[in-house]
Amino acid sequence: MQELDEQHFAEIDVAMLYIEEARSRAERAVDALRKSGADEHLVEAVAKAETELSDVGRRLRQGTLFAVPKEQLTL
Repeated sequence: MQELDEQHFAEIDVAMLYIEEARSRAERAVDALRKSGADEHLVEAVAKAETELSDVGRRLRQGTLFAVPKEQLTL
């Protein structure tokens, strides 16, 4: 059972890594767009995507790493 749990959390770690990489790339894109004088609506759209990716990562962590399994909710 522990090996299975480790496999599950390895999959979650991979997903979190991809989400963080996408968030980081969006952050760099915002900086690059601002420095190059891109239209503000483009900067805002990518900045919003960065924020949303951050929120997705946080919800994934809360729903997996910090969640209490249903079996432990009852006495």
